[in-house]
Amino acid sequence: MAEQLSFDLPAKPVLGRDDFFVSPANALAVAMIEAPQSWPAGKLVLTGPAGAGKTHLTHVWADSTGARILSAPDLVGQDIPALSQGPVAVEDAPAIATNTPAQNALFHLHNLLMAQGQRLLITGRSSPNLWNLSLPDLQSRVQGAAHIALDAPDDRLLAAVLAKLFADRQITPRPDVIPYLLHRMDRSFLAATHIVERLDRAALAQGRTLSRRLAGEILEVPEANG
Repeated sequence: MAEQLSFDLPAKPVLGRDDFFVSPANALAVAMIEAPQSWPAGKLVLTGPAGAGKTHLTHVWADSTGARILSAPDLVGQDIPALSQGPVAVEDAPAIATNTPAQNALFHLHNLLMAQGQRLLITGRSSPNLWNLSLPDLQSRVQGAAHIALDAPDDRLLAAVLAKLFADRQITPRPDVIPYLLHRMDRSFLAATHIVERLDRAALAQGRTLSRRLAGEILEVPEANG
């Protein structure tokens, strides 16, 4: 079959609270995000693998508190005293492990927020004791924060993630596609993201319905039917 012209349009993720599926794998993290007044010393570290929902939960928290969200490397050049006047979320803190100016900015921001009774949410993929921040005082402060990890997805959560990824791309797979994927794909959020992207591209390029057969071809499962 001749391939059709397709356009690489970006998916538009929906990041509202009602769009976040709660399961045993993330229920504790959701509870902590929804109760910032309970954070010890006013700070929380949220970790989990790529695609686990850290950014989604960060936006949920920011929407409910009016917090500013910044990537850790973008702290350089910010007006830190002005930023510290309200709650702040700093994403991907391990990315500044060797970036001294960004670490100094985060350290200064941390101290000002704590002094003023504001809340600070920091995210990263791995446990904070593995971030290896080169500024010892900053490393000790993130390790001293309450830490909540998003666990590996269970079936209900992974199915919901797949459904959301499809919805973000405004595509509707046949009803048997998600159950088919659940029993054959690598069980990670990153794998789900890659599979949905590949299915979307293949369906567009080949002008085909997003079916179990197409899913089998993407996963290289020869016995796929439907």
